[in-house]
Amino acid sequence: MLYPFAAIVIGLALLVWSADRFVEGAASTAKYFGLSPLLIGMVIVGFGTSAPEMVVSAFAAIEGNPGIALGNAYGSNITNIALILGITALISPIVFHSTVLRKELPILLLITLLAGWQLIDGELSLIDAMVLLAVFAMLMGWTIVQGLISKSDAIAMETKAELDIRTMPIRNALMWLLIGLILLIISSRILVWGAVEIAHQFGVSDLIIGLTVVAVGTSLPELASSVIAARKGEHDLALGNILGSNLFNTLVVVGIAGTIAPLQVPQEVLSRDMLVMLMLTVLLFVFGFRLRGNGRINRIEGSILIVAYVGYTTYLVSSVMG
Repeated sequence: MLYPFAAIVIGLALLVWSADRFVEGAASTAKYFGLSPLLIGMVIVGFGTSAPEMVVSAFAAIEGNPGIALGNAYGSNITNIALILGITALISPIVFHSTVLRKELPILLLITLLAGWQLIDGELSLIDAMVLLAVFAMLMGWTIVQGLISKSDAIAMETKAELDIRTMPIRNALMWLLIGLILLIISSRILVWGAVEIAHQFGVSDLIIGLTVVAVGTSLPELASSVIAARKGEHDLALGNILGSNLFNTLVVVGIAGTIAPLQVPQEVLSRDMLVMLMLTVLLFVFGFRLRGNGRINRIEGSILIVAYVGYTTYLVSSVMG
């Protein structure tokens, strides 16, 4: 029992540290090669913080643990919106100006609906996975176009300010990019092993472990980056991290896992977890989207998100105890 617990603690700690090194190295490398600040903020930073989810779910699929693969992706989305955005809004109400974010909110809602529709038959097939990856490719094309058009977007300005402070020589950037990637793989392997062992020893489904321990652990990079950004007043970057991560989790993390091996989807994923994820995405859309003026998520709305997360987690724990 001691070794699986130690594996989870060590795996999570190493995962968070290596993800930060990976993102910092990737962002500096992208800046060196002339990638626009908006694309670095939306693609490298926003999606780079989802690298832990991607590697963990890939290993879970390879080892035949679909519950961890799906639970990690969807649980991270729930954690990102309800817990991380909730905490961030409590620390500093989020006011965002980015036109890209205003467009991404409805896109995230549509993609969540697509993901739910794919699970109705109880399986994520190879075709389903390929559709998710194809949608992601199209979304990346759209993001690149937006990056070329919206050079003065709020995210671009905030990312440029961060890069100017945290820039590093290209040799160091490439070194941390490689070290971060290697340690991501190693730590993810350790974490998956520990999570599966704990699930077996306590008689808990790997889905529950994926939705809770693994999902929260792999979402720690998003928590750190969003809270730091909010404290600096970089609200667009804080929200952009969450939206980018959720898009990446839904399309790429699940898509790669389904490409490795078709995933059998437990009925409760659709009726419980996907429904909660959809409701939170709708809530985020209602809170954050304004037809006119800047989007805003205030402290009261942040509190509502946190209460929703506590309620959802309490229900998961009670279902296990029962």
